[in-house]
Amino acid sequence: MNRNHFKEKYGPWALVTGASSGIGLEFSRQIAALGLNVILVARRKERLLSLADTLEKAHGVETLVVPTDLSKEDFLSGVQDATKGLEVGLLVNNAGFGTTGTLLENDLETEIKLLHVNCRAPLILAHAYGNPMKTRGRGGIIFLSSVVGFTAVPLWSNYAASKAYDLFLSEAMNHELKGQGVDVLALCPGTTEAEFQEVANTKQVMPMPAAVVVRLGLKKLGHKSVAVPGILNRLTVFFVQLFPRLWSRSVFGKAIAQLRKP
Repeated sequence: MNRNHFKEKYGPWALVTGASSGIGLEFSRQIAALGLNVILVARRKERLLSLADTLEKAHGVETLVVPTDLSKEDFLSGVQDATKGLEVGLLVNNAGFGTTGTLLENDLETEIKLLHVNCRAPLILAHAYGNPMKTRGRGGIIFLSSVVGFTAVPLWSNYAASKAYDLFLSEAMNHELKGQGVDVLALCPGTTEAEFQEVANTKQVMPMPAAVVVRLGLKKLGHKSVAVPGILNRLTVFFVQLFPRLWSRSVFGKAIAQLRKP
């Protein structure tokens, strides 16, 4: 990846949500290594401050820590106030979480919070920061979807539906912004080394390193509308699209039932 080209196309600032751990933390590292200043958005302030210090020392970039709960109705005003006057050329809508269990046995408030973090916040941020990109005629937006965004998944019903929303929104925006200088990518990983499984209360099986997932996302931005890291994940998506939805729903449902912790 050409560092100078990347910085010219997507700089000078990148905004990464869910930056305190997992894929978001790795996005922050790799983007800083490419020379972009990074706005770190997540709930855990101390983690963000530690990461900011590390990035500044390792890569000589500027950072901005914005502790924010994306599930809150009014989160945008605080983020916009903090970033006022900064040219954000890259938005990484990474923050998200999952719940495991039948929808009716899960807590409704948590499921609504999931929609706020996984769907509402990415939509709002893409609109708020995408418009200036369109005006400038350059920029990029990455949405974190998932391999489960391609099918309905029992026991992950709301989570899979939220990732389908991210996938479809991203693909449509990619089409709408073609020729206007703004690249949009849906990154669809499978199991990854992150805190997702702990929060979702599932076992971690053969997780892919977050660095590999992020590297592919940054590489494919501007070249593809959808990127699926890993040959096994790509085969999974291929078969999900090839066979009837009833088949994929059944297979994924059985898999999640096996992964669910007691």
